[in-house]
Amino acid sequence: MANNKLKRRLNKNSFHQLTSDPALFIGVILILASLVLFIVYPLYAAAKLSLSDDGVFSLSQYQYIFTHSYYSKSIMNSVMLGAIVATLATFVGFVFAFAIAKGGIKGQKFFQPMAILPIISPPFMFALSVILLFGRNGLITAKLLHMDTSGVYGLKGLVIVQVITMYPIAYMTLVGILQAIDPDLETCAMNLGAKRIKTFFTVTLPLALPGIFASWLLVFVGSLTDFGNPIIIGGEFDVLSVRAYLEFTGMGNLPRGAALAMLLLVPTVGVFFIQKYIIKNKAYVTITGKSSRRGSSSVTGVAKIGLFIFTLGVSLFVIMFYVTIISGSFIKLWSVDWSFTLRHFVYAWDVGFTTLKNTLILATISTPITAVLGMIIAFIVVRKSFAGKQILDFLSMLSYAIPGTAVGIGYILAFNKAPFKLSGTAFILIAVYVFRNVPIGVQGGIAALKQISGDIEESSTNLGASTAYTFRKITLPLVRPAFFAGATFAFVRSMTAISAIIFLVSARWNHLTVLILAQTEIMRLGAASVLSFALIVVVMAFIFIIMKLTGLKQSQIFGTTK
Repeated sequence: MANNKLKRRLNKNSFHQLTSDPALFIGVILILASLVLFIVYPLYAAAKLSLSDDGVFSLSQYQYIFTHSYYSKSIMNSVMLGAIVATLATFVGFVFAFAIAKGGIKGQKFFQPMAILPIISPPFMFALSVILLFGRNGLITAKLLHMDTSGVYGLKGLVIVQVITMYPIAYMTLVGILQAIDPDLETCAMNLGAKRIKTFFTVTLPLALPGIFASWLLVFVGSLTDFGNPIIIGGEFDVLSVRAYLEFTGMGNLPRGAALAMLLLVPTVGVFFIQKYIIKNKAYVTITGKSSRRGSSSVTGVAKIGLFIFTLGVSLFVIMFYVTIISGSFIKLWSVDWSFTLRHFVYAWDVGFTTLKNTLILATISTPITAVLGMIIAFIVVRKSFAGKQILDFLSMLSYAIPGTAVGIGYILAFNKAPFKLSGTAFILIAVYVFRNVPIGVQGGIAALKQISGDIEESSTNLGASTAYTFRKITLPLVRPAFFAGATFAFVRSMTAISAIIFLVSARWNHLTVLILAQTEIMRLGAASVLSFALIVVVMAFIFIIMKLTGLKQSQIFGTTK
């Protein structure tokens, strides 16, 4: 009875805090309404369609999928590909992170950018590079090795491309974890007689295992939901994300396409909660205060050389793909006529200038909205207490776990009729950019706010400042690095999006990645290379400008250090 009274009193106080501040109350209502409209409602529309047969509730679509080998094979292929890629990419990411955080290798100013470079690339740039290097007319296979093969299409090619594309995900998760392990623990183990290799397997690796598992799960989901690479280089190796797209757009079977998209949602949401639980607990980080000394080197000289060679090899492999794309922009006909030409630029300018301009406009509009909204939500979640805060926190992060294919299908179904008829407009693309990327800003904002004493903001409130004024004048300046990091990520992801927006583009509002995909499908690889090159230049230029204007370092923007 006493506990019930206490809960009622707390709820009453929380509600009073919410209603006593008009700015907070209105902000929470508007944010919740937006999250429901642009995240929950599209999912509901897709789920409803997948569970209906002529307007009547039915599981027939799911029964059909699981009783026909054609679809079951796509599911199994996706799981198999995800497991292989997650294992290899996590291994590469861990070795890269260990080399930088613990290995003490030389050239870290070069290797740190190489560890995250694939993140800022177009979603299928590496697939295009693999075709140019290892395809039927590939430079390496056809010209250097004189091989007539199409083996690059399918599982092998997808593994290569996805591992290179996704190892930065594992790296960014693991480098912070490895840096957070107190070096004194390793030093103590070696002082007690353990050799460095034994110290690694008995101290370092066990402390990093939860992070390794979390990274594996993230990469697994990334592979499972990848759309751009499989549609380019998948060949006859069908995967679930592409099958859902083809069913929905090519076959015109909307209920089955929606059902396949919903199937993608199950593992991604599950992994999202598992990964969040692992990272939240952080039982693997053993910090009892700042280490009093750096500790002994955790690797031998031979191991350091091995780590250097490995990271250099991966970096050169990544650079080779970039060089291939740049070279393909200037070669008249790849593998047939190697003469220099600028005609691909002329053609790309004719077909792509308007699309590039529109893509840049939409990304520029959505980026500040995403960054500000993410920081506001983070501020409310960390600093305020009211009934329903957990719902706001959950909904703001939910879109992070939703596959792009499911988002695209959901938006088409939800916003293709009154009262929310947005299809074909710029607004629907901006909405996708904002609500797909806002979790990045929320996560960064929460992490930054937890490092700042709430007494500063409380003092402002006690002096009569409103929540809105305190947020604008006190909080936002203090979390400036996290704000611009979120904005940078939002811009990069908006410029390189594909899986969701491919359903939503129109003749008036196209997207550059969709145009690159179209040029690749009709084998205009030179034009596709030019457009990919242009996209890379725009993204890198934006990052460079942000770093110059704000004084932030790469590690602060991409969160690769503690």
